[in-house]
Amino acid sequence: QVQLVESGGGWAQAGGSLMLSCAATSRTSSYAMCWFCQAPVQERDFVAAIIWSGSSTSYADSVKGRFTISRDKAKNTVHLQMNVLKPEDTAVYYCAADPSARRVVGPETPHQYDYWGQGTQVTVSS
Repeated sequence: QVQLVESGGGWAQAGGSLMLSCAATSRTSSYAMCWFCQAPVQERDFVAAIIWSGSSTSYADSVKGRFTISRDKAKNTVHLQMNVLKPEDTAVYYCAADPSARRVVGPETPHQYDYWGQGTQVTVSS
């Protein structure tokens, strides 16, 4: 059983930056890791994903060029660097893990992921 603990959410002005982190409590060396976001009364949407090896990454069109997903193998942690933030980025961001040992990630859906963090709120003001 993998537990995921997110941190780094908070408040930022439009154009600013935040970095989210997701620490896994056990090794996830063959996992796909993903960030989703969910705004009030909205569905949980794909943001970015990475294969733990780092050989494959994927981004939602809305964040390409602004967000970067990366992993720190030594700390068993995945990061989401969020730059040029927009008010529409406001949401609860969830980290998720898929243990299926895939080699490629693409546009991801929540049902592909078995383990979830508790979520961290990101609020961007205009």
